[in-house]
Amino acid sequence: MRIVLQRAKAAQVTVSGELTGAISHGYVLLVGVTHEDTTAQADWLAEKVAGIRLFEDDEGKMNRSIADVSGQILSVSQFTLYADSRKGRRPSFIEAARPEMAEPLWLYFNDRLRALGLTVETGIFGAMMDVQFTNDGPVTIMLEK
Repeated sequence: MRIVLQRAKAAQVTVSGELTGAISHGYVLLVGVTHEDTTAQADWLAEKVAGIRLFEDDEGKMNRSIADVSGQILSVSQFTLYADSRKGRRPSFIEAARPEMAEPLWLYFNDRLRALGLTVETGIFGAMMDVQFTNDGPVTIMLEK
């Protein structure tokens, strides 16, 4: 699994003009799944997302986790994270898992985050989504397992 994590002040996702998920502050997660991914990897990544310290403490150091700041998560499935653009002008998505494998693993990952006590909002798997968010500082990282 590959995740792009963006710290956000506010975020929302709409599908066909309908709001499907919104948060006031926390993380926007773009989540990609490849063929070899397992629930063990999803477990590890959920623990990493829940525990990583990317919010400032009173001294301005990144010492607080999302739970420490009562943040929320907006999780969006994103098969294009596995795009291979090394050849030609059109990317290949052959490394992205098929929907019948990717969707259950993405849902499992979101459930693991919830089991860790986090509020998780989502887009709709496979839908054409409009994701809008306001960055909260220069914090964008990639997590992979």
